[in-house]
Amino acid sequence: MPEAVADARLLAAVDQARAALLEITPADTVGEPLGHIVEGEHVLSLLFDCNLPGYPGWRWTVSLSRVDEDSEPSVLEAELTPGDDALIAPEWVPWSDRLADYRTAQELAAAVAAAETLDLDDEDEDDLDEDESDEDDLDDEEDDEEDRGEDVLDGIDFGEGLAAPHLNPDESGEAEAEADDGAPEPPAEPGRH
Repeated sequence: MPEAVADARLLAAVDQARAALLEITPADTVGEPLGHIVEGEHVLSLLFDCNLPGYPGWRWTVSLSRVDEDSEPSVLEAELTPGDDALIAPEWVPWSDRLADYRTAQELAAAVAAAETLDLDDEDEDDLDEDESDEDDLDDEEDDEEDRGEDVLDGIDFGEGLAAPHLNPDESGEAEAEADDGAPEPPAEPGRH
C-alpha cells in the first residue's frame, strides 16, 4: 500500500488550526508552526511551538481531516503533545507494584544490615578471644607469683618475712638467752610449786 500523501488543503488550514487552539489556550502560548504529520488519507496533524512556561520541548497539535476532495477541512482534535526533547513523567506504576518493590528493598536492606551485624559480632568474638587469651596469660603469671609467695600488688614477699632466721646450732642457745634476758618471768600459779 503506498504511503499517504499530505492533503494540500489541510496543509493550508493553518489559520483554522490556530483558531481551534485559541479556544483552549491563550494566544501567547501558541508559537510558530513546526511542521505536520500525515495520519492517513485526507487526515493530518499540524504542529505549533508551545510557549507555555514549564513545557520545553512540547508542542500544540491540531488534527484536521476532510471527507473527500470536495469537502472543507474539519478540526478533529487540539491538544498539547510531547516532542522528542520533551520532559515527561515516567510511566505510571500501579500502587501494588510500587509497594512490592518497596517491600523487596526493605527486606534487602534488612538482610544487608543483618550480615554486617554478623560480621561485627565475629570480629568482636575474635577480639574477645584475644582479650581472654591475654587475661589467661596474666592469670597464669599471677598464679606463678602467688606460688612463689610474692605479693603482686607491691612486690613484697611475705613468705620470706614470716620465715624463721637460719641459725647455726651454736648460736641457738645464745639467741634463747638473749631473748630471756630482758623479759620478766610470768607469775607462778597459786598452789603450784
